Amino acid sequence: MKGFINLIKPSGMSSAYAVGAVKKKFNTPCGHMGTLDPMASGVLPVGVGKSSRLFQYLLDKEKVYVARFKFGYTTDTLDVTGQETSRTNLIPTIEEINKVLPSFVGEIDQVPPNYSAKCIDGKRGYQLARRGVEFQLPPKKVVILGAKCLGQTQENEFSFEFRCKGGTYIRSLARDIAQKCATLGVMSALDRTVCGIFNYSNGVTVEDFKNSDNPEKYIIPAEKAVNFEKIILTSKQAEKILNGVFENYGFADGTYRVYNGEEFWGVGEALGGVLKIKAYVR
Repeated sequence: MKGFINLIKPSGMSSAYAVGAVKKKFNTPCGHMGTLDPMASGVLPVGVGKSSRLFQYLLDKEKVYVARFKFGYTTDTLDVTGQETSRTNLIPTIEEINKVLPSFVGEIDQVPPNYSAKCIDGKRGYQLARRGVEFQLPPKKVVILGAKCLGQTQENEFSFEFRCKGGTYIRSLARDIAQKCATLGVMSALDRTVCGIFNYSNGVTVEDFKNSDNPEKYIIPAEKAVNFEKIILTSKQAEKILNGVFENYGFADGTYRVYNGEEFWGVGEALGGVLKIKAYVR
């Protein structure tokens, strides 16, 4: 069995628990792309069986998040689940927020939250933070494709939509946008609405999936998740590649969806006319 289940995870549930529901239903190893914190909701693509091998080719896909930020204080985790560390009376106006948002669009340097899986000296950030160790993670390049304020939701809270590439920390945006407005801020809610081809329209809630008598109907074919140019191998080419015999078939350099006839084999990379399967899902 192969393909993807696009789970719609509710707030309050861990990503591991959600993936466990797919593992149990299909009795096969599964992996997920782009962990969602327990407080976050939204699309959580789960690779069934060998399909998880394709995730490395999906990491650079566009993601869309709808978030809410509270202004006037901050916490150690940069969200409302953490311990408050500082407070101010300054709450920005929507005009002030809209003035600074353009500076966050494009390739920017972003410092990840200390409470994250990023490593420093071989230790996860959240491990050090929980022990009270003082440290700061180095900035990393992230790409924000679009940022807009959707409106004010409470006296000190605003809603935002961000389009970005993988690796972006929305909690860090709460901190940095607030800083640009000369105040403090935390993330109070987060919903991932798009992750590559996965969105709410082709997703299923965790509960509906768990209660389904026909969970296979929710499988999204593995080849639908990647949009590289298609190569169809001849039976002779397929046999040689399968047995580790790589010959020059004149393929142009690049990354491809590879098929043996009508069967999707996975993602291959061609170099100097030679094709090798890099993510094999057959």
